Amino acid sequence: MMRRLDLRGRRLDARELRGTLPRAHEDVESALAVVAPVVEDVRARGAAALLDLAERLDGVRPPHLRVPADALAGALERLDPQVRAALEESVRRARLVHADQRRTDTSTQVAPGGTVTERWVPVGRVGLYVPGGVAVYPSSVVMNVVPAQEAGVEQLVVASPPQREHGGLPHPSVLAACALLGVEEVYAVGGAQAVAMLALGADAEDGTRLCAPVDLVTGPGNRYVAAAKRLLRGVVGIDAEAGPTEVMVLADAGADARLVAADLVSQAEHDEVAAGVLVTTSEDLAERVLAELAVQVPATKHAERVATALSGEQSAVVLVDDEAGLLAVADGYGAEHLEVQTADAAALAARVRNAGAIFVGPHSPVSLGDYCAGSNHVLPTGGCACFSSGLSVQTFLRGIHVVDYSAEALADVAPHVVALAEAEDLPAHGQAVTARTRVPAEVAAGTPS
Repeated sequence: MMRRLDLRGRRLDARELRGTLPRAHEDVESALAVVAPVVEDVRARGAAALLDLAERLDGVRPPHLRVPADALAGALERLDPQVRAALEESVRRARLVHADQRRTDTSTQVAPGGTVTERWVPVGRVGLYVPGGVAVYPSSVVMNVVPAQEAGVEQLVVASPPQREHGGLPHPSVLAACALLGVEEVYAVGGAQAVAMLALGADAEDGTRLCAPVDLVTGPGNRYVAAAKRLLRGVVGIDAEAGPTEVMVLADAGADARLVAADLVSQAEHDEVAAGVLVTTSEDLAERVLAELAVQVPATKHAERVATALSGEQSAVVLVDDEAGLLAVADGYGAEHLEVQTADAAALAARVRNAGAIFVGPHSPVSLGDYCAGSNHVLPTGGCACFSSGLSVQTFLRGIHVVDYSAEALADVAPHVVALAEAEDLPAHGQAVTARTRVPAEVAAGTPS
């Protein structure tokens, strides 16, 4: 089911590993050609375009683009009590973790009379995208909304695709999660058009404002959502361009093959292009995991989807020589989700540099992080963990430097500023300082100014 890649006896550098290891590739660039006219249509026609696009792309024309308040309240009232309890616990744990991420202002005295303060200011208005394709994600409402709220964002807007089977509204569980978290501005808009609406704003057909533009768009989605983010970046801030989901499992001979297989299956049920990669020092474990997959895949609900994902070019069993090989492959790959199931999992996990989130030991599966670990499940994909982080409170904050110098402190540093300004052939930069630090000749002579 999963192809093999034998790296034993080879020591590859990070660049070689990136070219060798399996990875899902979504052609965001080609999607731009599809997305560009959608964005322009929303820019030109606002709500009318959103309604037409929903009818064409989602198969339903929503009765309301903005979800009515009673629909939000009703969805929460009708939510299965067990699901509500699970969401409430997910929210509680996420708040604990994200509250500890809050930043405090820091003031540094650079010299007597000269200070630089870094203030942390939340983004004013944020658009949170919640996908609704082959699966439904009320958990993504939690993962997007909680850190934004903990950061102090004042205006939160959620967009999620209209569902034909739910009368043109987003899925009831998504609406219930919004209501549970107190989000009142929710739109039945999906895909690239949702990103366009959030970034550009949209007016109703009578000219009244439907949705005001946001400052930042966050949340996962398909390649068309990623393409819209790429196209509109600069007009609006974005968190990342999310690609296909992925899990990498580092395991040695002592790992439980049944659990490793279960974790590969659980991630593969997201999508046919989801990636599952097992990296192991044990050929015997590899054989046992493949045997477990032969049993578990046919028995799972989404067997066809899982089989397609695990047999695709983005998935593989990778054999390495030793722990150093495990670590090299993990850092070369930069997995969205990295599981470590080795004899001393915590020690190995502490040495990993590149991963969106790390799950340590046999009792910390990725699905725990998806829902109730307290961590965030909106994570960098496609190797972006080498340079970026998952969604957090920091995503919604901006650092502003406040410079406050006295006349004496400016005079003290003035020669250095002038020297650097002259070195860069920007003399007016220096003159802006000397105008404040040199006593005018007429003042020195006692001549009235």
